[in-house]
Amino acid sequence: MPEEVIGKVSDFFARPVVAGIELTGTLKLGDKIHVKGHTTDMELTIDSMQINNVDVTEAKAGDSVGVKLSERVRRGDTVYKVTD
Repeated sequence: MPEEVIGKVSDFFARPVVAGIELTGTLKLGDKIHVKGHTTDMELTIDSMQINNVDVTEAKAGDSVGVKLSERVRRGDTVYKVTD
């Protein structure tokens, strides 16, 4: 499946497991992303996203979003949107 770079992980919080992502592309609820880094390689579907602690359904380039994850990621990891 093709992938496009849509951002980088800028922050990580262990409880709850949340990543801050600086977007360079658009992201919507239901989108599938792939987070890849030196020791990170995970795919997930976005089911929860926030900007400044407010739930949003869509975010655009330049936004900084918080996304719930199932496992640890690291600052600087690249975020790809998986497209069909």
